[in-house]
Amino acid sequence: MTTDGKRAQRTPGARRSGGSRRRTRWDAVPNDAGGPVGLLDTLVAKGLRRELPSQDEALAVLATSDDELLDVVAAAGRVRRQWFGRRVKLNYLVNLKSGLCPEDCSYCSQRLGSKAEILKYTWLKPDEASQAAAAGVAAGAKRVCLVASGRGPTDRDVGRVSQTIEAIKAQNEGVEVCACLGLLSDGQAERLRAAGADAYNHNLNTSEATYGDITTTHTYADRVETVRQAQAVGMSACSGLIAGMGESDQDLVEVVFALRELDPDSVPVNFLIPFEGTPLAKEWNLTPQRCLRILAMVRFVCPDVEVRIAGGREVHLRSLQSLALHLANSIFLGDYLTSEGQAGQADLDMIADAGFEVEGADTTTLPEHRAHALAAAGSGCGSGGGGGCGPCGDSGAAVPETAAAAATTAVPAPDKAQAEPGAARTGLIAVRRRGAGTELPPNA
Repeated sequence: MTTDGKRAQRTPGARRSGGSRRRTRWDAVPNDAGGPVGLLDTLVAKGLRRELPSQDEALAVLATSDDELLDVVAAAGRVRRQWFGRRVKLNYLVNLKSGLCPEDCSYCSQRLGSKAEILKYTWLKPDEASQAAAAGVAAGAKRVCLVASGRGPTDRDVGRVSQTIEAIKAQNEGVEVCACLGLLSDGQAERLRAAGADAYNHNLNTSEATYGDITTTHTYADRVETVRQAQAVGMSACSGLIAGMGESDQDLVEVVFALRELDPDSVPVNFLIPFEGTPLAKEWNLTPQRCLRILAMVRFVCPDVEVRIAGGREVHLRSLQSLALHLANSIFLGDYLTSEGQAGQADLDMIADAGFEVEGADTTTLPEHRAHALAAAGSGCGSGGGGGCGPCGDSGAAVPETAAAAATTAVPAPDKAQAEPGAARTGLIAVRRRGAGTELPPNA
């Protein structure tokens, strides 16, 4: 940020703090065999042993060429299959309260000052939220992530969400529920756990060194503390990142290593959706190949946790979504908080066509050693799920949008002849106009 509060201009991919961008090539990483094959063998061996790679090794994954990409995916896929087989866990988002956030998170369509034309509505009633959740569960979702915009919940809000959790669990036997409500105050994690919350999501988003460049109304340390509060009461911790905000390779590696140290059971990987009307609307820095490298790096650093492809999957991975299933073992089904995903049936078809299977409700997601540790901490779900949801806020009640405004809208796509890798493809972004907060059925 500049002194007048405006976002400083930077070259996409450059480190926000102004330091040099660090990239490590394969031949800069010591290994016995030498070259990419030797390093991949090293990374696979470490992943199978749950051993932490070095930061240089993680950086080298991000620095691979397109010619090496399938080798990287295959290697990380071996680690994924060791701990999760060919199972894909389905998660379903329910946006309990949308819009008018007092926080200034630059990536968020609900942020303070956002001009994104998203749905805006106040708290859903417990029966409304339960009905929305049931659509996802009926389509195969094992976990429902309840998200509400805001810096953090009031005690009254925690009461509302507790009633919603109880309603969902009463209607859907065996379903897992993750709460995602922002920064927690003393005693709130205990209340959510007592109400039946299995997990809590709060993302770190980016490296500590550059966190202040995307958000100024709360700190990186605030986010870490909330995750620790959830862990302390026995909830499964879910915390991840957002890629594509102009960060450097070093930033990505630093946040993933910080997550490894924090040890959440689930790591959602979000790819920035550059909403028009937000400060990051022009940050189109990702290609499908870049996204696959990021997912592979996360898998090598966090081999036995649930790696979830979260927001931005359709926008940035596009036709390579199914290839990403070899790296991640979890996705969101259907729509996201304020944007639409591909049709829920298309998600199911993609999983089947790629040779994977939807994880059943009677299957424990996490490997045995993690499931046992989680159960010992007081959570019985053993799934390590959650959501790549990380809310921004709502300063008060908003007015629900009417069904008349429920038609899906999207900015026209740029001329294909002029589109280049990394160029804006805004036609891939559709604002959510169905499901929670509307009179239209959800996408599940």
